[in-house]
Amino acid sequence: MKSPYEVILHPVITERSTDNARMGRYTFAVAPDANKIEIKQAVESIYRVNVLKVNVMNVRGKRRRLGRMPAGETAGWKKAIVTVQPGQRIEAFEVT
Repeated sequence: MKSPYEVILHPVITERSTDNARMGRYTFAVAPDANKIEIKQAVESIYRVNVLKVNVMNVRGKRRRLGRMPAGETAGWKKAIVTVQPGQRIEAFEVT
């Protein structure tokens, strides 16, 4: 069994994710081989909240060029959007 800190890599802090955090939906970068059950258990154990729903998606890498070099790609990653019970919050996303 994987450690919760191996499943949840880091929170994703963007304008959209902070808007969703006000509604109880939090975005995380997760391990590529993690499934919804592992993500739910990891978030519940790390942040001490009750998870209602987990949505998972794979984010494709983007094509990039470096000067005259041929085009390459940035790395793809896996993203999870976690919905917690109403009234519960995750402090890592709180913006003052």
